[in-house]
Amino acid sequence: MNRINKKMQEDKKLLSIYFTAGYPSLNDTVKIIQDLEANGIDMIEIGLPFSDPLADGPTIQDSSTTALKNGMTTEILFEQLKGIRKTVSIPLIVMGYFNPMLQYGVEAFCAKCHEIGIDGIIMPDLPLDVYQEDYETIFKKYGLLNIFLITPQTSEERIRQLDAASDGFIYMVSSASVTGSKSGFGTAQESYFARIAGLKLANPQIVGFGIKDKETFQQAIKSAKGAIIGSAFIKYLTANGVQSIGDFVSRIR
Repeated sequence: MNRINKKMQEDKKLLSIYFTAGYPSLNDTVKIIQDLEANGIDMIEIGLPFSDPLADGPTIQDSSTTALKNGMTTEILFEQLKGIRKTVSIPLIVMGYFNPMLQYGVEAFCAKCHEIGIDGIIMPDLPLDVYQEDYETIFKKYGLLNIFLITPQTSEERIRQLDAASDGFIYMVSSASVTGSKSGFGTAQESYFARIAGLKLANPQIVGFGIKDKETFQQAIKSAKGAIIGSAFIKYLTANGVQSIGDFVSRIR
């Protein structure tokens, strides 16, 4: 069974962390992953930096720019991660944009992910129909889960299509804005979380965008299986470097 599926079966609320590979420094990637697991994080999204990250807010955009300037590439990331399963057991997901994956070669990319021990991929700009027609068999060949996103504007019909095509979890974007732009959750977002929970989807939901502290984490997990923190963690890395990651985690749980 895929590690993501196993994690979703655990009787607990999950905390996932996103960070940009190659940030703050090129060779910080493995240490960040190891420290996050050591401090009780349930799942990690490894951001593959891209020059035009349309869904990301300024914090993640800036980290991507820095990572690219540091020299991070798809090939270097794979090289850094080649021994990661010797020390890390929690689910690892690569999150990025389709262009770098396409340039690398979709099957070659998936094969390398499988070889390393990556469990899933999030590509916000890979449409469902294109995925199903051209790439689903490749993902499944290499045991990779493709994680789809929904927003408050996604219709129920579309949500159910995505749910039927999913295995693992649904990435529930908390708002239609870019990452890192919200200061907290209002009644509209909490109603949205409850509405999606009421659909009784086959896949659990993990909330992303806008979770930055204990309060917003608790709001997000009232109706969902877990939550993802990205921009707030990158801001912490910017201010503190890769030291004392446990301090950040302790503020959330």
